[in-house]
Amino acid sequence: MSHGLTLHTPLSLKELKPDQYVINGTPADCVIYALRHLFVQFPDMVISGINHGANLGDDIMYSGTVAAAREASRFGIPSMAVSQAYDDKPIRFKEGAAFVRDLVASLLRNGLGGELCLNVNIPVRRIRGWKITRQGCSENMPHFNALDSKADYDEANFSPRESAKTDFTADRQAILDHYVSITPLQRDQTDYAAAQSLAREASRLFSIK
Repeated sequence: MSHGLTLHTPLSLKELKPDQYVINGTPADCVIYALRHLFVQFPDMVISGINHGANLGDDIMYSGTVAAAREASRFGIPSMAVSQAYDDKPIRFKEGAAFVRDLVASLLRNGLGGELCLNVNIPVRRIRGWKITRQGCSENMPHFNALDSKADYDEANFSPRESAKTDFTADRQAILDHYVSITPLQRDQTDYAAAQSLAREASRLFSIK
C-alpha cells in the first residue's frame, strides 16, 4: 500500500462502536481523515499497527503501516509505526504490545518532538531489550517481510552499504538478535552529500565557455 492516497473514490466512514471507526481508504487516508474530521484537537501521539510482519530496511518504503505514522508526523504529531516479526509458528502480539505500552508511556512522560516518527519492530520470540537502530539498506534482499522466512534472509547477499561504518546496528540485525528495533525516521530524504557534489559539478560545467 505504501503511502498511497485515495483521490478518485469517495471515502466512507463507518463507526463500529464509540471512538472506533473503519474507512474504505489507505492507511495514510485514515490518518488524514481522522485528523481533519474526527478530532477537535490533535492527539498527543499517533500509533500505527501492530502490523502482522516486520517492516525493516528497504521494505519501509512499501509499508502502509509506516506511511500512516509518517503522515501523522507530517502534521507535526509524534508518531510510531509498530510491526511484529513472526516465523512459521502462530504470531504472538502480547509481549510486543506490552513493550509498546511502556515505550509510549515513557515518551509521553518525557515530552515529544513534533515531527518524531519511530519505526518500531518487535522480534519473533523473547525480547532481550531494545536498540536504537538505523534503517538497514541492502541489495538482493527478498521483499515483504523477508525476516519471516529466515532461510531467505540467511542466503541474501548484502550490499556494501549494509556494513557502512556507524555506531548504530541495522534494524534487521537487532531483530535477529532478539532486540526491539527502534529507528527514528525523518521527512527530509535529501542526500546532502550528493547534493553538494552535484552543485559543485554543475558550477564547474556551467562555468565552462
